[in-house]
Amino acid sequence: MRSNTPPSASSGAANDVAGEPSHAQWAEIVQQLGAEIAGPLSAALERIHKLVSTGQIDRQSLRALRESVSQAREAGMVGQQLARLASGRLHLSREKMHLTQVLRSVLAQRSRETQARGIQVRQVLKPIEVMTDGSLLFALLNALMDWALSSTHSSIDLRLDLTPWPAKARLVCRFAHRSLDLLDDPRAAETPAALNSLAWRLVEQTAITLGVLPLREDEAGITVLTLEFPHIVGDEANGLAATERVLDAEPDGEHQPSSNSKPLAGSHILIIAQRRELRSQLQVAMQHMGLIIDGVGSMEEAHQFCAEGLPHGIVFEARLRGPEFDRLYAEVMREVPDFSFVEVLDEAHKTQLSTATPDGLARISRQHVNDALPSVLLFELSKGL
Repeated sequence: MRSNTPPSASSGAANDVAGEPSHAQWAEIVQQLGAEIAGPLSAALERIHKLVSTGQIDRQSLRALRESVSQAREAGMVGQQLARLASGRLHLSREKMHLTQVLRSVLAQRSRETQARGIQVRQVLKPIEVMTDGSLLFALLNALMDWALSSTHSSIDLRLDLTPWPAKARLVCRFAHRSLDLLDDPRAAETPAALNSLAWRLVEQTAITLGVLPLREDEAGITVLTLEFPHIVGDEANGLAATERVLDAEPDGEHQPSSNSKPLAGSHILIIAQRRELRSQLQVAMQHMGLIIDGVGSMEEAHQFCAEGLPHGIVFEARLRGPEFDRLYAEVMREVPDFSFVEVLDEAHKTQLSTATPDGLARISRQHVNDALPSVLLFELSKGL
């Protein structure tokens, strides 16, 4: 099978895992970031000019305008996550993570999105635990799904197993990157642009930062990505020294919890608040966390938003509680039992985590939002890992 993977994902991987990213590689990524932001914004600007000149816009053009702005926004968000990886300031933890459970949690979180796109995710997953950084593992698996969903023309096959000795956890993602009826087209030999998009760069660089080897092969319209996690639980034969080189252990040998400045970076939060000033306050309280934040003004809008794909957590205004919220809550919790809801109350109220309330909702008073909301979200979004 012939590999069409960019050099940065193969020959450059060893240097990057060792903590020495190529300047040329990052320059290429920055150039790509500019192109993926400028392209959609140029298309959006053209439609805006047309709207100004005619004073009219049809439904199809409005949808295209929204899509262009959304594409530029997503590229900017990916750029922020790549910048975080490139900063060299990450201090990764080494903690025991049940890779299979985390992957299943991510797939459950993305189930509405896959169903809305009509994409089947087939999975054969052996139960495997690894030693790695929990927040970056979650980010890697979500980045993998973003890339696969944007690139596939078929179902997505995921297989998790162990390699022969020396044992490593091996996650294989396989999908068709071209429609099967186009495989005889002479252009089928070309690698589609989506395969090497910023979404791929984020998968690649997150894996490299974690010390996970990304191996990608593209041939005959099929893409196969293999991620190898070298440090499975109980795998003493591989030794701890290699782990400590990849994951910055503390000098005294104590393995502390992750001290990433933005451990939730890339997670998606939906704010449901009728009052604009409350939405703004909540956004300001979360803006330093590297989150993707969307806001709606009613439960009806929230239902429509979630129908296209679930965020990772919902922060909502208490005055909007009612039958519509109860329906949304029941639907979401049925799909993702560990989903995070945070209720914001106007009146004075002690801050409560979901584990301390009978209904499983975290609660916070508006007067404590600025100080306490980031800590509440850190706990709530991490509890399913």
